Amino acid sequence: MRIATWNVNGINTRLERLLDWLKSSGTDVLCLQELKCTAEQFPAQALADAGYEAAFTATGRWNGVAVLSRVGLTDPVTALPDAPEFEGVLEPRAVAATCGGVRVWSVYVPNGRDPEHAHYQYKLRWLAALRDTAARDAGGDTPYAILGDFNVAPKDEDVWDISLFENSTHVTGPERDALTALAATGLTELSPRALKYDVAFTFWDYRQLNFPKNRGMRIDHIYANPAFAAAVTDSFVDREARKGKSPSDHAPVVADLEL
Repeated sequence: MRIATWNVNGINTRLERLLDWLKSSGTDVLCLQELKCTAEQFPAQALADAGYEAAFTATGRWNGVAVLSRVGLTDPVTALPDAPEFEGVLEPRAVAATCGGVRVWSVYVPNGRDPEHAHYQYKLRWLAALRDTAARDAGGDTPYAILGDFNVAPKDEDVWDISLFENSTHVTGPERDALTALAATGLTELSPRALKYDVAFTFWDYRQLNFPKNRGMRIDHIYANPAFAAAVTDSFVDREARKGKSPSDHAPVVADLEL
């Protein structure tokens, strides 16, 4: 089974590319983030025509998440339990489903904006709610994984130049501690192969030729319980999907499982 995560940065803008990638990659289950569409705008029929069921939550702003599956989709959950609100709004940032006997969460962790901004504290509270969910649900024999855009680079080498990130989000101690706390629930972060460079970056800003210069960040992750991790035969970042006309600024992170 092939399971992947991809911040698509606008599902309708990227729909043709997405459908082509699903076909060429042979992906069975795909977790998507940053849909940037309303529920009414979600392309459910186009995905169904391609053979994929979908569980999703979206409100049309800078968020929205989905799970796509061609191996069955049951028990969808369209909100993270006990997730905090931001400015009185419960944002659509998490969705879960069981697909082919594997339980997956697709998550889009808040950006944080700036360590002095209220959005940063919201990010930490959101990550704490995610940790609590994993602590409740990740045990047992069912393969289970949390996949998505975490907006956190776990180590200094996960950004192209750490000296440029002083006093910035994505690399602060509390954010990284939150990922450590998530792993402490019994999850392991998969270490994807980089198909070209030493570090498997997953995001490159559109500006200043950052992608061809490989000025990237590794902020998209897969955290797996022992049953999931034991089944993994390979994991990699599909950097090719970041190339070409009108790409997302993220590349898919892929895991192959032998179940």
